[in-house]
Formats: sequence, structure tokens, C-alpha cells
Amino acid sequence: MNTRPHDPAHCTFCNLIRGSAEVSMCYEDADAIAFMDIQPVNNGHVLVVPRQHYESLLDVPEEIGMHLFHVTMRLASAIRRVTGCEDLNIVVNSGAAAGQDEPHYHVHIIPRRVGDGFDIPLPFNGSQMPDRTVLDAYAARLISALGDPVRVEASSAREIERPVSVPVFNESRSPTREPSRAPAPRPSKADRWRIREGAHGELLYEPNSDAGDAA
Repeated sequence: MNTRPHDPAHCTFCNLIRGSAEVSMCYEDADAIAFMDIQPVNNGHVLVVPRQHYESLLDVPEEIGMHLFHVTMRLASAIRRVTGCEDLNIVVNSGAAAGQDEPHYHVHIIPRRVGDGFDIPLPFNGSQMPDRTVLDAYAARLISALGDPVRVEASSAREIERPVSVPVFNESRSPTREPSRAPAPRPSKADRWRIREGAHGELLYEPNSDAGDAA
């Protein structure tokens, strides 16, 4: 969890929670508040926010994240009744590259109407469909990470994740921007899976004995 200090004077949502600015609140409890977005996509656009300052999704404790989603589900039902919109977007932007504009984690509940002009285009037309072996390899890595996150605790109590090597495909790139060049991940001891084709063409995942011996 991120424990880096922040300046509440520069956090809009912390100011709202302290009552130093006007806010149209529609829900509050000991851990969360919800209020109307001042630049709504449509009437009824609500933000669900933790009272404690957490900058991004990765900083939010699991129990707080689950509580915020519970609040979001309750409000979504109320928003549908009040606005008459049957359709909704539930949006979380975590980090600058994902479009987060406030350094305080929050969830958007956006009621939608046909032709409202707002769009989150998925599937993304700029992406390419990777080979099935790439998708299977990522799935295997995620299964392994869920069982063994391969994390070490630093003295500051901040979690550090070790990179793992996986097959890659050409990710979506903006035609007008030069993509940033991230360093290639180094091979990790966590790479313990080997993929081979079975007798009927299925993909089989087996422990990599060589990686286990090297560890």
C-alpha cells in the first residue's frame, strides 16, 4: 500500500471531505462519501470516494475497496430509479496514463442515454488480436501470481513487485504520439511455467524444472 505523504491542501477531494468547499453529497458513512460530479456526463453522475486519502487503486486496502464497491452498487440502483436511465458506466481511472485527474481514488457512476456523446470504446479499434499462445501465457502468469504474488516487503513497508518474462504482442499505440519505451523486463526466478501442446492440440502448463533447479 502506498504510504507516501500528501499535502491535503492540494487534494480537492480531501478539501471536500473536510467541508472546506461546497459539495452536493448523496451518501456518507464512516469510510466513504458520494457526491454529484460538477462536470457530469448526464444528470445523476456520482463520484464515490474513500474518506481516507488513497492515491490510486493499488493503494486502497482490500476491505475499503470492497466497501466502496458495495456503496457503488447501492447508489447505481438508486441512480437508475431517479434518472430513468437503464444503462450505466462504472469507471475507475487509476494513474495518469489511465486518465486519473485527481490524486484521490474515486469511482464514477455514470448514467447513460443513447446519443449522449460519451464513449469508452471497447473493444478498442486500435488494438491487434494477439496469438492465442500469448493470451494463454498471460493467463498462466496471472494464475501463478494470484497463488504466489512474488512480493517482498521493503523497510518502508511499500510493496515491490518483481517483473516476470512473458510473450508479448504489439499493444495499442496512438497514431499521433510516440510511445514511451519502457525497459524490457529481466528474467525472474518466478518463471516456473512451461507451455507445451498436448496430444489433441490443447495447451498444457507444467512446472519448469530448470527454473526450479536454478532457484
